[in-house]
Amino acid sequence: MKKYLIILLLVSFFPSGMMSATASGPIRILDLRALNDWNLKEKERAEQLWDIMHTTATLQGIVNRITPQLYIRYVKNGQGENVDDYWWNKYRKAGQWLAGRDTIAYTELTDVVTAYRKVIRGVVVYDSKVASTSNIASSIAGIEDLIAVRYDISPNSLYTRLVLQGPKLAVKCWLVNKDGSSLFTGRGKIAGTDKLSTGSLKIDPYVWFIEKYLKKGLCNTEYAAYYIDQFWRTDPTRTVTNHHQLTNHDFFVSKKAFFFDLSPWEDESATDDPIQKKGLDLQILKTFLQEAYKQNKREKFCYIGGFPSWIYKYTQHAGGKHEDVATEWEFSRIISAYNAFKDADAIGLGALANASFWQHFPLQDSYPQKWVTYQELMDRGYLNRDGTINFQGRNFILFYVGDYDSSSWIAQTTPFLWDEPSRGTVPLMWSVSPVLAERVPMVMHNYRVTATPNDYFAAADNGAGYLMPGMLQEPRPISGLKSGLDVWAKHCSKYYRKWGLTITGFVIDGEAPGLDQDGLDCYASFSPNGIVPQKIPLTLLHKDMPVIRADYDIVDHDYHKATDVIEERVGKRPIPFHWFRAILKSPSWYKGICDELKQRQTNIELLDAPTFFELYRIYLKQNPDAAKGVITMN
Repeated sequence: MKKYLIILLLVSFFPSGMMSATASGPIRILDLRALNDWNLKEKERAEQLWDIMHTTATLQGIVNRITPQLYIRYVKNGQGENVDDYWWNKYRKAGQWLAGRDTIAYTELTDVVTAYRKVIRGVVVYDSKVASTSNIASSIAGIEDLIAVRYDISPNSLYTRLVLQGPKLAVKCWLVNKDGSSLFTGRGKIAGTDKLSTGSLKIDPYVWFIEKYLKKGLCNTEYAAYYIDQFWRTDPTRTVTNHHQLTNHDFFVSKKAFFFDLSPWEDESATDDPIQKKGLDLQILKTFLQEAYKQNKREKFCYIGGFPSWIYKYTQHAGGKHEDVATEWEFSRIISAYNAFKDADAIGLGALANASFWQHFPLQDSYPQKWVTYQELMDRGYLNRDGTINFQGRNFILFYVGDYDSSSWIAQTTPFLWDEPSRGTVPLMWSVSPVLAERVPMVMHNYRVTATPNDYFAAADNGAGYLMPGMLQEPRPISGLKSGLDVWAKHCSKYYRKWGLTITGFVIDGEAPGLDQDGLDCYASFSPNGIVPQKIPLTLLHKDMPVIRADYDIVDHDYHKATDVIEERVGKRPIPFHWFRAILKSPSWYKGICDELKQRQTNIELLDAPTFFELYRIYLKQNPDAAKGVITMN
């Protein structure tokens, strides 16, 4: 009894991250790297990989919920480097978080499951023939501390090895009949409910889950996960093979989140369920979001991990009628109307493992950044003694260095972008969503403690999470809800304070309304040194917050051609301040542009973010037309 009381005192006194960092006992490491070499064009291999990764992720979510106990080695980035090894090795060094921790190595999942047999309550078994049941299984796994296993009685299947043989784990939840026939049929009443079938094999399991779990308050509606279901198995090589994204499930299982894979489109049937009535997916998506909003009591946002799997579903790539970006924007527009945002694990770099483990990483209390002073601007020759800007015929540019609005993207790209030797040679505004600290705090910490004086940080789109802020403004026709701006300001302020952020590097408005006065007030409250929206006048000063309209994306990998675009665009704009966005470009690419601008003897100068926005604010104050937003393009 005394020992139990001491443990309770420790848990109440120390933050969860610190308790985790000092946790006793070995870390179990499951090596799954060999799966990267499997030929997934073989149906059996694809099924085996799916099963291993799904069961592993749900197991991790359970055992890593309180302390970091289970780590896997699996995800490779586009450069062929194992990302899980990269981060493990970094924090395994002397003096780092994982130094000195004992480890036990495994290569067989069944051995790890056996080791944790007393921790898990049993198994949730789902149906191979009804794709959506895999996401329902992940939801239930987190809620009931069960591991997800696909029904398959073939001799080498995980179901056979874990349920029928081996440890013979108890099945606590069946999403398929015990004889393997489908529990959900798309006819009559939905099993175990008084609800009539929607006529859709895909949607009926979601209705069942909503009735049995969501509406009963059994989920943690502050978290949700938007990842592809078993449909992935129909063509596992359509993109990078780790885009099953099962590795991403563990964090959300640990949070007892709800999982879904639904189309945001009202004007067509979901491409993976063409017989359903138009907009049925969207109807269920809205039900999820409405219930989350209700249970969060309007006080908190719902954090959604994931992104439309556009190469598989819901776009022209999959036989639909909508383009990729349009689908991204529509999903963003819908979730924003219900006070939800996404951590955008998009295709290509969308796989992330071990977030349930890394969530316990002990961050510093704060990561402050210094703003530029008037005296410094004078000393550097940017301000005259009378306070006017010393342009000397120059045009000033700023790069939005992105897109770091995704935990998976930032974790995968660090080895070949952040670690590139050229970083620090030119000033860069690294635009990183601070909410990524929830899943990859070790990445965020590493960025800050290894940053050079030329590395400055702003928030990525659109603050502490990717949503469309215009959908937070009243009226909100999709949801009919009250304004969410005050809740968004409170949510973002917490993250901006911790990470020393005062700039929002880009605001994606998409097909949503632009920021109105209330929206601008909202951003001024937590991003006082600047924002860059799409649907705004070219220039604007709002309550001392400088606002500049987003301009061109620079996409060419050849920095000579990129420089051509910059020169052309600067020549057309009627103001001496210019913002450009680039995605996943290397520090050497930016340096190449700067060198090229100098070699061509242009009047274009790249500034650091504080200097750019402070000079721009001064310019707006000294040019009333610009401050009022009445300057237009020629």
